[in-house]
Amino acid sequence: MRAVVFLLVQLVRFALYAAVHVLLISRLVLFELGWCFFYLGFLLFLPIGTPIVLLLLLSFAMGLTMDIFYDTGGLHAMAAVLLGYLRPWVLRLLTPRDGYDAADSVNVHLMGWQWFSVYLTLLVFIHHTAFFILELGSFRHLGQTLGKIFASSLFTGLALLIVQLLFFPVRRGRK
Repeated sequence: MRAVVFLLVQLVRFALYAAVHVLLISRLVLFELGWCFFYLGFLLFLPIGTPIVLLLLLSFAMGLTMDIFYDTGGLHAMAAVLLGYLRPWVLRLLTPRDGYDAADSVNVHLMGWQWFSVYLTLLVFIHHTAFFILELGSFRHLGQTLGKIFASSLFTGLALLIVQLLFFPVRRGRK
């Protein structure tokens, strides 16, 4: 029963993040240099104890969904799967002294600003680097590509931070 509820909640989250990205956020571009990859919030804010196989499948599904809408030939899927693969490594790297509660989701209020900033910056930057380097296909316009990586990482990071502050609950103390 618990697994079914978890799956249904994740399917609703998947649909919400994909719909908001496709219908609203994808139209926001900063100076033809920065794009917001809002759909990454779905992958980044999954519960910490999400099994790696499920994480990779969800990453592929979200990336493929974006590729279908934007006709990007697998770029979103590849970068999303890379993010899904590296997420457990980054979580292990950032493990607090007391460890994680496997049921917890990534939450700025629960994990703290410093932890959340490092987590978000590292994974978003890796995703964007892979995406834009593969999109370019060469190192011919490296300066412009680096500009896209930094501007888009900042844009995406700020958008996901705002989502965390507005929609994720503040929890005081652990049970």
